[in-house]
Amino acid sequence: MHVDKRLIKLAHNYRLTASISILSDLFAAFLTIAQAFYLSMIIDSVFLRSKSLNDVSNLIFILILVSVLKSLFIWLGQNSANKLAVNIKSNLRQKLTRHIFKLGPSYTKGEKSGEITNTVFNGIEKLEAYFSQFLPQLFLSALIPLLILIIVFPVDLLTGVVFLVTAPLIPVFMILIGKIAESMNRKQWKILNLMSGYFLDVIQGLATIKLFGRQRDIRKKIELVSDSFRISTMKVLRIAFLSALVLEILSTISIAIVAVEIGLRLLHGNLEFRQALFILILAPEFYLPLRQLGARYHAGMEGVSAAESIFKILKEPVKISSGKNTFNPGLAKNIKVEFQNVSFSYNNTKEAVKNLSFTLNPGTVTALVGKSGSGKTTTANLLLKFIENSTGKIIVNGMDLKTLSRNDWLKFVTWIPQNPYLFHESIKYNLQLAKPGATEEEIIDAARKADIHNFINSLAYGYETIVGERGARLSGGQAQRIALARAFLKNSPLIILDEPTANLDPQTELRLLRNIEMLTKNKTVLMIAHRLNTIKKADSILVYSNGEIVESGNYNELIELNGYFTKLIKSYSGEDE
Repeated sequence: MHVDKRLIKLAHNYRLTASISILSDLFAAFLTIAQAFYLSMIIDSVFLRSKSLNDVSNLIFILILVSVLKSLFIWLGQNSANKLAVNIKSNLRQKLTRHIFKLGPSYTKGEKSGEITNTVFNGIEKLEAYFSQFLPQLFLSALIPLLILIIVFPVDLLTGVVFLVTAPLIPVFMILIGKIAESMNRKQWKILNLMSGYFLDVIQGLATIKLFGRQRDIRKKIELVSDSFRISTMKVLRIAFLSALVLEILSTISIAIVAVEIGLRLLHGNLEFRQALFILILAPEFYLPLRQLGARYHAGMEGVSAAESIFKILKEPVKISSGKNTFNPGLAKNIKVEFQNVSFSYNNTKEAVKNLSFTLNPGTVTALVGKSGSGKTTTANLLLKFIENSTGKIIVNGMDLKTLSRNDWLKFVTWIPQNPYLFHESIKYNLQLAKPGATEEEIIDAARKADIHNFINSLAYGYETIVGERGARLSGGQAQRIALARAFLKNSPLIILDEPTANLDPQTELRLLRNIEMLTKNKTVLMIAHRLNTIKKADSILVYSNGEIVESGNYNELIELNGYFTKLIKSYSGEDE
């Protein structure tokens, strides 16, 4: 019998609810025994002892009372089990979501979004059957037959021995079949994860697929993935039905053996009718918990398979220090950042950046330039606390960035990436992400500064217009200007720009650059740039090569050096080196 200790530990936090569920079902089982006892007495009294209705009226009243109480305890047990499952699911989903947020973008970028989504939603839903059905039934399968054995042995020793010998056959066969089912359940869950990830990739890349005319190939692959999941699901169902059949046959044969041995002894006068009827009524109830456990075993195994993916994420170590210090808002009006011999490597591979030493001064724009993969984005991610430096220090206004709470620190930072993420919500919602609770006047003012207000006003629903997933209903320039409006609304003292004018036409680029100049005035700015227009006015330019700063200075100073920076400028402008 496979019991996941990690899942049991989750239930341990809700011991009271779990105990109520199990005790309620146990009381219901005790009342079932009482029900069998009074029913056998009534039938014996009426049919064999010729008692009248008045003679057995008290017994009938007690039988009705026992039946009502049994129903109440069954309802309470089921209700408590469902409540247990709901509480654990809610708690685990929150815990998993919090952990994913702690892991940050550096983790989610390395995983398939579809697989993570499938685990957070479908995976946790699969645990409901484990906690509401399988786990309570596991305890009841041990307790109820034991309770019935304690009652039956003094009444009829032979039947007690038959129960004792036949009962273990059901869990033995269940475990034998369950081992096969468990491996199939794991395989099915892995295929479902892969399928979820693949479908999400296909939907997100639909434009690219159509552009290259690969629809037929993708359809074939989807058919293969779907067919693979169908086959694995049918195998699991086949095993589940086979298991149910075997358990039903075993319990039916066991009940038949009890009925035959009781019938023979009753026929020869070696057993009283009332005792025989009492045991015959109890016989199905003795095997019922074991049969139910077999039926719920496969539902439980689905939960165990899903739990593997859940705990795999929870086991991922958080690589960012959980800093406790808050950033002083008084000092934060002017932010000074010092990189002191900072190095970082992804997964203990070659260092992405090494020995970085530079200063971002308040009121200045520092541009990072270099070929792709030279470490510019890694530098920005270090400053955003998405990743954490392996060696060296990042000092912010005299405080080590590692000691600062990430959530607190990011209140003072604005990041505008190349492709800003817009949610499938209204423009107003996407803007308010920067400042929850912002007034309508503040939102409009930010939109005016970003030169997007007139466009929003021209839309049928204005600021309530739904922009589509990833801003699908907007152009690149419009999406960038909404991201810029967010930055104006947040108005933070440190701004990180990751080539915000990439993929824009020259006219839109110039308009956006004017807005950016207004945004960055008197702020500390770090800009990752390739285009000449975006770096020419920078106060300081850091030239990257293979994760190191090879040159630094302003634009004119670097041109006079006629070194690596000059070669980059020529390559950007399309000139020969």
